[in-house]
Amino acid sequence: MDWFDGHGGSRIQPPPEQPQKQASKQEENQLTSSVQANIATIHKAFGSSADVVTRQMNVGVPIGLVYIEGLIDQTAISEFIIQSMQIAEKHIKRYGTQEPDKLLHYITTSVIATGEIHNLQTMMDVKMAMLDAHTVLFIEGCEQGLAVPTCGWRDRGVNEPSSETVIRGPREAFSESLRTNTTLVRRKIHDENLYCEQRHIGKVTRTNIAVMYINGIADENIVKELYERLNRIDTDAILESGYIEDYIQDSFLSPFPTVFNTERPDVVAAGLLEGRIAIFVDGTPFVLLVPVLFVQFFQTPEDYYERSLVSSLLRLLRYASFFIALLAPSTYIAITTFHQEMLPTPLLISLAAQREGIPFPAFVEAVIMEITFEVLREAGLRTPRPLGQTISIVGALVIGQSAVEAGFVSAAIVIVVSITAISSFALPAYNVSIAIRILRFLLMMLAASFGLFGITMGLILMVVHLCSLRSFSVPYLAPITPTHNTSPQDTLIRLPHWLLRKRPAEFAKQNNIRNKTPIPRSKKGTT
Repeated sequence: MDWFDGHGGSRIQPPPEQPQKQASKQEENQLTSSVQANIATIHKAFGSSADVVTRQMNVGVPIGLVYIEGLIDQTAISEFIIQSMQIAEKHIKRYGTQEPDKLLHYITTSVIATGEIHNLQTMMDVKMAMLDAHTVLFIEGCEQGLAVPTCGWRDRGVNEPSSETVIRGPREAFSESLRTNTTLVRRKIHDENLYCEQRHIGKVTRTNIAVMYINGIADENIVKELYERLNRIDTDAILESGYIEDYIQDSFLSPFPTVFNTERPDVVAAGLLEGRIAIFVDGTPFVLLVPVLFVQFFQTPEDYYERSLVSSLLRLLRYASFFIALLAPSTYIAITTFHQEMLPTPLLISLAAQREGIPFPAFVEAVIMEITFEVLREAGLRTPRPLGQTISIVGALVIGQSAVEAGFVSAAIVIVVSITAISSFALPAYNVSIAIRILRFLLMMLAASFGLFGITMGLILMVVHLCSLRSFSVPYLAPITPTHNTSPQDTLIRLPHWLLRKRPAEFAKQNNIRNKTPIPRSKKGTT
């Protein structure tokens, strides 16, 4: 069994320099044949921590059990280790301490009734096994330890997703347990080619992460590039998948995310079947998917559970919401400041009447309202739930009636900001919504300076930036640009499943055919 170091998966080795110190350190790291000596070394290594439990007993030969309380199941230790060895006490006593190899083989193969048992050669292996929720068994006379899997910590279980709700579809979400999360994906993909490779990252936290992909579908070059980026991570702590995302993303200066995250097992399973790679991090319910395309942030799981016509219309509605959330305030500023002739006369007169007595220009008015709404939105997210309704009521009074009656803003800008906010909520991905909020202020400044010309230049720069982005060497705007023969199938609209013949050509270079279902036909004479 490999216990990995914090540099991405290589077996722990002493540094090559200073051979004398290396040898002494290796001697200290070796296990001894004395149970008491090994347990004393464990106590010293963990600083006599209160949750490190040791137990010594005699079942024909002296043995010692070492584990971390809270990470293991006490019942499993009692039933599968202690009781099993007490039942086999006579046979164990027959081997004694004179034949340690035979004794160790007998206990491993015939006594302990748990899953896979691993031999531990060094004290480092022992410590890593304990931190990975194993119970370590020492046997007098044996210079090896046994790591017995007895995981038993409490987790949140499988609940409904809180950030990706659907009307039709599975109601299960990932939890904070790494093994639970990988199991949820395996329940959906019953294929031996679904590979799951685990390693530790973080020199202090030694966080478990798992990389999952379907061999034969995922691009080998992308898999290799992902491992290279993971191997470069050299840090003390990984506490959430956001840490990993920050280390492996392609462009940290871009407001647009180049790594996708989700808490739904069906989304991860669908991504794996398209050739993507999933990254699981122990301790968080959010799983990363790479590579990612810009159009992926406008797709929801429900798009593939409803009929294609309904899904296509809803997807087009999300694209429209994206442009409204991005351009509505800047367009209002540009038209009311530079291009009043574009408005119908009755509407122009109405806007002029509303703005009579307003002390600020349209740009300052829009900035005040946008900042106020952003503050209220952030306060609503951070406020305890019992007070959340109060924030909503106060926000409605401040942004709506009171601000207009006091003459700080006009009624028109309240309508524009409200439509912008509602449109931003229609986007499935929260991180894309944040990017729009950033770009919206930049476009407002361009609109206040140059009118519609400034908005046009801002959009051109944004498109150029999107075209320059890559996600693990895959063009970010694909399949819009560059295009290929499968572009129209699942981009702006979704065709029926029987027409989705091929996987995305951007990152599924092999085994591209995923569907050979013929066109559905009704029998003649039936209605």
